[in-house]
Order: sequence, then C-alpha cells, then structure tokens
Amino acid sequence: MLSHHEFATLVLLNDNSDPAELDRADLQALCARQLVTLERLGPNRSRPQVTIQGYVVLKALDRVRAKDCRGQPACR
Repeated sequence: MLSHHEFATLVLLNDNSDPAELDRADLQALCARQLVTLERLGPNRSRPQVTIQGYVVLKALDRVRAKDCRGQPACR
C-alpha cells in the first residue's frame, strides 16, 4: 500500500514535476516497489521515471489515461 506522500510523488512525477523538489525517501520507496526507476543521465545525474507498473497504479486510481503512457507499448 502506498502512503499518501508516495502516491502524491508518483502523480507529480507523471505530471513532469521537478524531481529536485520531491522527497528522496518517497522516491526510494517507489523505486523499491518498482513504480519508478532512475534513468541515468550521466555519471552523477539521474532522473526518476514512472515505470509501466507505476502507470498501471495511476490508471487504476483514475489519475492517468492510457494515452498518457508516453508511447509505452505495454501500457495499452
């Protein structure tokens, strides 16, 4: 079960919020649940991305439509 902070973080990430403003503990919890992954941008930089499982959670809670999956083939 997601805490309300983790759910809010997932929604904000999906809405392309600035990851620097998000709570690190919530991001780690979402990574542990495989709802978010960290995309490597360089040796010391990464960006959180919502995974397909994360989109499924958002869709189940009616927070995203299938077309918002940014071209993820398994999202349909």
